[in-house]
Amino acid sequence: MNGARTSADRLKALTACADALGLKSAVHEMCAEFGKVKSIDILTVVEAEKRRALCFLRLESEAQETELMSSLGVSRFGSEVLVVVDLAR
Repeated sequence: MNGARTSADRLKALTACADALGLKSAVHEMCAEFGKVKSIDILTVVEAEKRRALCFLRLESEAQETELMSSLGVSRFGSEVLVVVDLAR
């Protein structure tokens, strides 16, 4: 059933993470199907009473990153893939 999940479903599942460590693990697991994750850095921010996590990541190759971005509908920030997650309060 994992293959049938949409990009919105995959990203929404990340919102349930309680802390940065749990989020890092969940992002790593989600991205692993696209290739080996080389790095993940997470920055949490609060703006307009919303908690968000900015997840900057790198995979082993640019081709893997391009496939991940296309599949999840995310983009690059500089040389890294950026996944923005709205966190529960």
